[in-house]
Amino acid sequence: MSQALDEEHDALLLDLDGTLYRGGTAVAGAEAAVSRVRASGGTVRYVTNNASKPSEAVVEKLNSLSIPATNAEVSTSAQAGAALLAERFGRGDSVLVLGTAALADELAALGLRPVRDVASGPSAVLQGHSESTTWSDLAEACLALRAGADWVACNRDATLPTERGQLPGNGALVYALEMATGRSPEVAGKPERPLLDRAAVSAGAADPLFVGDRLETDIAGARRAGMASLLVLTGVSGPLDLLAAPEQARPDFVAADLTALSAPAEESAVTEQSAWNVEAGAAELTLTAVGEFPTMPEPFGESALAALRALCAAWWRVGSGDVRVRAGDDAAKSVLHGLGMQD
Repeated sequence: MSQALDEEHDALLLDLDGTLYRGGTAVAGAEAAVSRVRASGGTVRYVTNNASKPSEAVVEKLNSLSIPATNAEVSTSAQAGAALLAERFGRGDSVLVLGTAALADELAALGLRPVRDVASGPSAVLQGHSESTTWSDLAEACLALRAGADWVACNRDATLPTERGQLPGNGALVYALEMATGRSPEVAGKPERPLLDRAAVSAGAADPLFVGDRLETDIAGARRAGMASLLVLTGVSGPLDLLAAPEQARPDFVAADLTALSAPAEESAVTEQSAWNVEAGAAELTLTAVGEFPTMPEPFGESALAALRALCAAWWRVGSGDVRVRAGDDAAKSVLHGLGMQD
C-alpha cells in the first residue's frame, strides 16, 4: 500500500499565512492535518518570514484556531537573522535593530546588545518589519551601514497581507536602504536558506517536506535548501502562476489544501496523469480527457487538479513562463474554466 505523503518525510515544515490560515480564519482541514501528524509521532515546524512577533504570539494564534503548537515548534526569520549575527559577533557586541521589540529580544537572548542609534557604535544592522518604523529609524540604519556595519534583513517580502489588502512589507524598506547606501543585505528568511536550514536542524530532519502557498518564497526556498515541497492552492499562488513558474520555483507536489498530506504521495505529484492527455507545442498546450467522465468534472475538484499537474508536467519539460492552454473537449473546457485558465 502506498505511503501517505507526510509519512514519506521525517518532518513537516509548514508556512503559516495562506497555508494554515488566512487572516483570522483557519484553512479548512489544517487543524485535522496537523493533529494527525502529531498524533502519529510526526515532527512539525511552523516556519514564518514574519519577524515582528515573538514565537509565543505565533503559538497563541495557532492555538486560538485549534491548531496545536508549542514554542519549540516555531521557527521565525527573526530567530534566523539573530543567529546569523551571533555566529560572527561576540557577546555584548551592539546591533542596531530596525524592527520590533520582539526582534530586539531575539538578539538579547543570544547575548548581543540591541541598540537603536548609530552613536552606540553598532557592529551590524538587523532589519525586520515594524509598523512603527520611521524615517529617523531608517536614517540611523543608513549611517551605520555607510560606516561599514554588517547588514542582515529578516526577509525581503515586498508586501504584507492584511485585512485591508497588500501593504508595504519589510522588503520595501530594505529597498529604500539599498537605494540610500548602494549596499544589499544578507537575507535570513525565505527564499534564502538560513531560516529553512535552522528549522530542519531544529526538527532533526534529514528529509523534510516544506508546505507553502507562495512560489517565490516558500517553494523557491525549499528548492534552494534541497527540500521536497508541496504547493497548496489556499493562498497567494494560483494555477496560472504555477504553470508559468521558473525552474527554481517549481514544487514536487500540488494540492488544493493540507488534506493531501494524508493521501498517497503519488496523488499530488506533478507528473503525467492517466485521466488527461496534454499535447505540448512551442507556445501552446492542448488538454484532452482520456476516455469519458461519468459526469462533467467539477470546475476545481480533484479532476481539475489532476489536469493542472499534467499541464505542468508537460510544459515544464519543454518550456518556461506563460503559455496558452487550449481545451480539446468539453471536459477539458470545464476544468480549465475552473482553474482560471480560460474564460
